[in-house]
This record gives sequence, structure tokens and C-alpha cells, in this order.
Amino acid sequence: MKKTVLFITALLLMGSTAGAQGLLGRLGERAKNAVEENIGNKVEQGVNDILNGKKKDKKNNKGKEEEQAAEAAPAPEEQPAVSKPAPVTPPVATAYAKTDFVPGDEIFFDDDFANEQLGEFPLRWELLDGYVETASVAGRKVLAFTDNGIGQVLPNMKEKWAWLPEDFTVEYDLFIAPLTDEDASTLSLRLCFGAPGQSDYYNADSEVTFQYREDGSSSISWSLTKPDGNNHIKGNKALGLSDNYTDYAADSPVKPGEWNHFAFSFNKRAFKGYINGVRIINVPAMQAPGYLFFLSGSPYRFSGISNVRIAKGAVPLYDRLMTDGKIITYAITFETGKADLKPESMVEILRVAKLMKENPGLEFEVQGHCDSTGSDKVNDPLSQKRAEAIVAALVEQDIAETRLTPVGKGSHVPIAPNSTEEGRAKNRRVEFVKK
Repeated sequence: MKKTVLFITALLLMGSTAGAQGLLGRLGERAKNAVEENIGNKVEQGVNDILNGKKKDKKNNKGKEEEQAAEAAPAPEEQPAVSKPAPVTPPVATAYAKTDFVPGDEIFFDDDFANEQLGEFPLRWELLDGYVETASVAGRKVLAFTDNGIGQVLPNMKEKWAWLPEDFTVEYDLFIAPLTDEDASTLSLRLCFGAPGQSDYYNADSEVTFQYREDGSSSISWSLTKPDGNNHIKGNKALGLSDNYTDYAADSPVKPGEWNHFAFSFNKRAFKGYINGVRIINVPAMQAPGYLFFLSGSPYRFSGISNVRIAKGAVPLYDRLMTDGKIITYAITFETGKADLKPESMVEILRVAKLMKENPGLEFEVQGHCDSTGSDKVNDPLSQKRAEAIVAALVEQDIAETRLTPVGKGSHVPIAPNSTEEGRAKNRRVEFVKK
């Protein structure tokens, strides 16, 4: 009897075991799927957090997740050594660190359009053709060509056709908005130069043309009058193609979707052109121009130019220091209302650092100055922070901090009337005063 019961029990156990195995198999598959789904959800959430710039709140990661992480983590002695990645220098800063562009010292035209009314013609310009108005682009007021992207404008100067000195620099910012289906084919902006007294602006003696096209490619070309006044030096340079040609795009100084800084210098004969600190044009001899103007000649919803600055050529820092006992510079600039140095400021900072390295006994009081726009409550601390930012930048160039004293002067020491744009531009300066 017992043997019979045991036999029957064994049969039942064998059957239940097979069923149990099937049940366990199904449960195991479900558990596996659940784990995979849970991991997938976490990965997706982690990617979303990264894309959205979110950081996990440590307070929300307590409990089971911490316990599981602690159990899964290797022992301290088993953890591999983690080395901090070396700091990466931004490409723009690198370009400006290597550039040979030297901004002019004496500014005689400066317009950031900050005081202009949106939709109105900018007061400090003269219209030659088309239609121009003040617009807002990427947080700045700009001079925009709004007549289907076509127009010509000339800085409003007393001597209309002859006001450029024998050595000068021209700088401006251009926001290059990526082209859309609403745009036509090309963003095209020309910087044109006319011979002294020659008012036929439809036939510029010399011109530099920048183009950005719908396929993402860009280029710059030039046609500059030779000193004999009859022939031209011409050239063209591709500045990067679209994503389909990434081997070229990686070398382009042009940055779509951002502000791009254009700079040009003329020194009696030689003409050079730069984009974001990278030298593009280097012509040894060109006829001296008398005036300049901008021309937009393509059916494109123009993004606009800002911070136009024209100045007489630079005098060597040492000569200025020996003559005046200080260096006044306008080449160190900041983001509006901030103490953040613009990349192009690196040019002048490196020049000052070189001067101090060549003269180890030289010490400076670094002064930040503002114009009268804004209150002392804002300008005084802002000028101090800007002076400190300059000192910090020079210390990064291996200049001992003990040789530099940052002082914010606010708007209390003007060197020109604040009633004009040129006067305000001269008052917005940095001074290195010899101690």
C-alpha cells in the first residue's frame, strides 16, 4: 500500500514539476522582459535628461537604487583611476590667440545701434539705394536690409567721399542665420571702397564680398584696385561647405547660427581681412581708398550687421606708453552689460602680455571705464568686474598678479563728451596706467 502511494505521489510530483517548470519559464521570460523594459526606460530617461540639460537630484536617488548601486559597485581598491580631461581651448579663442590683426586706436565711427528705434532708419547712416531699417536679431539691434535683402548704406561723415585715413581698421559683427525655405539662395554682403572724391558708388573701386548659401557653403572674394589705379587684384576663397562635405566644413572659420566677427585693416598699401580671427585676405599693395560703404545685393532676408567700428591704425604699445605714461585701448570689449570678454579681446590682451614679458619691471593699474549710459549703481561695480576680468586673462598668460591692480572707474573720468556716439565710444575704454 505504501509503495502504491509513493508511486502515485512520484507521478504527481513529476507532472507538477513539469508544469512548474513551464510556469517558471514563463515567469522568467516576463521578468526578463520587465528588466529589459525597465533598463530601456532608464536609458531613454537618461538621454532625455542629458539633452534637456538636467541633472539628477541626489535626494531623489536614495533607497533601493542606492542600495543596488552600492552592491553593484566594485570595491574601492578595484575602482580604476579616473583622470580629469585636459581643458579644451575653444577654437575661436585659439584663432584670436594666433591672429595678427591689430585693432585701430583712435575710433572715429562706432555704432552698435543700441539707441536706435526698431523699424526706423539708423540715424548715423546715409541711404544710397534700397531700404534699410533698425531690426532686432539674436538679442541685438542691427542694421538690416529689408527691401528683399537689397540696399546700400554709407556712414554719415562730414567729408562724404574722402574720410578714410592712410591706415585704418574696419570691424563689424554679422549674424549668419541658417537659410530656410522662405529664403532665396544666398546671403551676400559687400564691403566696398571708393577712391577719394569718386562718388560713383555703383562702380566701387575695390570690394570684398562674403556669401553664405542655402546648401551651407560659404566663400569670400575680393577685387582690389592696384596702386596704379587701373588694374585689380582678385581672389576667391571657399570657407567651408555643407554637411555633405564635412572634410571642408571643419576648417571653416564661419559659424552659422552665431555672431561672426569680420575685421579688415589697411596700412598705407597692405590690405588684410579676417573672419573670427582667422586671416583670409593678405594683399601687399592696394590703392588707398577714400571712403567705404556696405552693399547687400541678394534677395535674402538679411540677418543684419552690428557693432560697426572704424578706427585709425594702431600705434605700437610701447610708443604709446612712453608718450603718455599709459595705454588707452578700445580693443578689449565685453558682452553688453556683462564682464564677459569677447573672443576678439584676446588680440590686445596678448599684446599687453608680450609687452609686460619684455619689460619685467612694468606694473599696471588696469582701469575699466564706462560711458554715461546707465546709473553709477550699475556702472561702478560693472567696470570693477571688467577690470578684474582683464587681470585674470593676463594672469592666464603667465603675468604675475602682483604686477596688476584692477580698478573700476565707472563713468566718472570721461575723456570725451557723452553727448555724441563717438564721444561715448571713446569713454568706453580700458586704460593700463603705469605704476
